[in-house]
Amino acid sequence: MDLSVVISLGLLLCISFLLLISSWKRGFGRGKLPPGPVPLPNISNVLQLDVKNIPKSLSMLAKEYGPVFTLQLGVAIVLHGYKAVKEALIDHGDKFAGRGPLPIIDFIYNGLGIGVSNGERWKQMRCFILMALKNFGMGKRSIEEKVQEEAKHLVEELKKIRGLPCDPVFILGYAPCNVICSTIFQKHFEYHDKKFIFLFDLLEENDKTLNSMWIQIYNSFPYLLYYLPGSHHKIIKNFHLLHEFILEEVKEHQRTLDSSDPRDFIDYFLMKMEQEKQKPQSEFTIENLVCTVSDLLMAGVKSISNTLRYGLLLLLKHPEITGYPHNTSTVFCSL
Repeated sequence: MDLSVVISLGLLLCISFLLLISSWKRGFGRGKLPPGPVPLPNISNVLQLDVKNIPKSLSMLAKEYGPVFTLQLGVAIVLHGYKAVKEALIDHGDKFAGRGPLPIIDFIYNGLGIGVSNGERWKQMRCFILMALKNFGMGKRSIEEKVQEEAKHLVEELKKIRGLPCDPVFILGYAPCNVICSTIFQKHFEYHDKKFIFLFDLLEENDKTLNSMWIQIYNSFPYLLYYLPGSHHKIIKNFHLLHEFILEEVKEHQRTLDSSDPRDFIDYFLMKMEQEKQKPQSEFTIENLVCTVSDLLMAGVKSISNTLRYGLLLLLKHPEITGYPHNTSTVFCSL
């Protein structure tokens, strides 16, 4: 038999096996879920939704199955209507505050940090982060001054383009990354600093890989796919590099810490660690610090840089708002 035919049959068997496992998992858990439309093989409940008017589709399904029903899009529990949402998120808020499992993130973070943690750990981290960030100006004028200062650096970088075509993705990402770094590390990096570019490239690549189709497949079958080649190995390696970067900063802060004059978020965390060092179950550990800083960087940099990029797109679409002529020669690519 031809080798290519053998390989094709092997792939077909593997795919069939994965589909059978997927169907079995759906059927096994169905009795524990609210009622809902019967999913079709492979495509689940996609055909029951009008993608051009999803709210109307959900309203029609709510009339048939009630205000709480199941959709197989992955697995989604839909809360339809004010009463159902209020009962879940307000009346039973503690039960619905947890994060569901996400295998690739669970493997990397092991439940630490703020992004994927649950229960008491999440409550303590959230309370501490809000307190620490407020001390460094979150919601106050002092953080506004940092943003305005960074905006000047951003404008200077844009001026260097001199009307030539450019890719603004990285420049618009460097600015929010620097504001966050100044709060976490008390450092302002030059836009061409190799260490800073290394950090930003890790954040950018991690974000793209996490949203890739392969990672979605991995999250569905982690035990089967872990030993196969794929981008999940790359993102695990990238997160280890990111955590090593943060750990170096933490060690430097430990050597230079002055408890009477905390400089940034890491200093505050180290001081909290010292206060709770006698508690055997304290959540304030080096490992949790590294994961928490990683969460702040991953969540903050990408969300703000994306907002800036969409804002720039809107200004390009409506140049009359800027006061510049319509036939501006500057071209922005790869937004």
